Amino acid sequence: MTSTTPRTTSRPLVIASIMASMAMVAIEATIVSTVMPQIASELGGLHLYSWVFASFLLAQTAMTVVFGKLSDLYGRKPIMFVGIAVFVIGSVLAGFSWSMPAMICFRLIQGIGAGAIQPVALTIVGDLYPVRERGKVQGWLASVWAVSAVVGPMIGALIVQKLSWAWIFWVNVPIGLAAAVGFWLFLHEAPAVRRSSIDIVGAVLFTIGIAALMIALTEFGVGNSGVALAWAALFAVTLVLFIAQERRAADPMVSLRLWGARMIAIVNGAAMLAGMVLIGITTFLPMYVQVVLERSSVTAGLTLTMVMLGWPIGATLTSRTFHRIGLWRMVVAGAALIPVGASTFVLLGAGSSPVLPAIGSFIIGLGMGVMSLSSLILIQEGVDLAQRGVATASNVFSRNLGSALGAAFFGAVFNFGLTHSDGRPMFSDEQLRMLLQGMHGSVAGDSAIRLALGGSLHLTFVAMLVVSLGVIALALLLPREGLVESRAVAAGEAAPK
Repeated sequence: MTSTTPRTTSRPLVIASIMASMAMVAIEATIVSTVMPQIASELGGLHLYSWVFASFLLAQTAMTVVFGKLSDLYGRKPIMFVGIAVFVIGSVLAGFSWSMPAMICFRLIQGIGAGAIQPVALTIVGDLYPVRERGKVQGWLASVWAVSAVVGPMIGALIVQKLSWAWIFWVNVPIGLAAAVGFWLFLHEAPAVRRSSIDIVGAVLFTIGIAALMIALTEFGVGNSGVALAWAALFAVTLVLFIAQERRAADPMVSLRLWGARMIAIVNGAAMLAGMVLIGITTFLPMYVQVVLERSSVTAGLTLTMVMLGWPIGATLTSRTFHRIGLWRMVVAGAALIPVGASTFVLLGAGSSPVLPAIGSFIIGLGMGVMSLSSLILIQEGVDLAQRGVATASNVFSRNLGSALGAAFFGAVFNFGLTHSDGRPMFSDEQLRMLLQGMHGSVAGDSAIRLALGGSLHLTFVAMLVVSLGVIALALLLPREGLVESRAVAAGEAAPK
């Protein structure tokens, strides 16, 4: 295992570098979500809208486990350099995008970099700090996402108004360089002493399979059922090969034995569905607020910001109360808040106030904070110490996988709602671009576009509500037996606070 050397490593400056590197990923999420309607209207290809998010999430999900293992082989520092470099290169290229397919390709490169930055950054924290101090540091890292949620939309709106949208990507260059310099100067590692195999075949099969599933969902959403079935067949074949590979791999990408445990399977299943709901909000709420409610991109960003404000509040409440209330109740409570928040989006109409989706976003964020932290503690205390790292990774992996699948699934629902019965789109990309940029056509034409988008987004929000109900359904299936020991351990660790 690779370990850091505290005598020569400046922990505060390394943490500052970690926060800077994670800020790139965090800010990018909120900025891109806020201004993506304008980018899509300018580049064209509205039917590929969700793929801008899905490509990023697919690459990030597939590469997380691979880069985690590479950091064990070659050290945290060089893998973090690789992640930052790839992310910055993808950001520069994304700013030069000339079409939606190009944007999707460059966002995929960004996702590869993010797949290295996030897991390795968390691993460095684990190397540097003992358990009793790690919670405080994780709180600092969580604050990066909260601050980014507030600042990101404002920066995005300002950049779009004053500069080209390309600068929402190029702003990552100085941040990435500063983070890389910090790691170079202040992080010093001991040589790696443990080597492990990397399940490259499993990672490739996983990537192909998930990509095939996402393309199948997208093609189905635009009415190409024949093409969708072909991609679905490829997914089925790849799934069989993936399972066979994971059964025989010495160090599998996904441990089937671990995932087969009832508690792990249920918690990870709930995390996957919650990830789907979260990406659904991130992808489609800004469009609804800007086009249907006719509000500014700043307002749209602020409604989305409430998710990231609710999340740390939920996590903080959980850390203070789970040892008294119990992990099972906390998981169920957090899961129950998600459909409550999702129901507010179904109630939206053309005359609704943006306060309503803001409240819904906050409730979902609160639920995610409660559920994610209590689920993580539950998983870590429910397995042997030797499996704790793998079990923790499986939970993060599940949420990322849910985000990747959710982007494609809700994108398919969205596209389905925008097509006539004969498969023709209800309006062109040029019409949407003119509407977003204030270049209005006829009153009747603009109203028709808003009505069509409102109906399609309403259908998408209904699908989100159905998925969110699956989160609470799975949480209720969690076995109460076997959690008494976890609660006792948690109470013992929480006592000194």
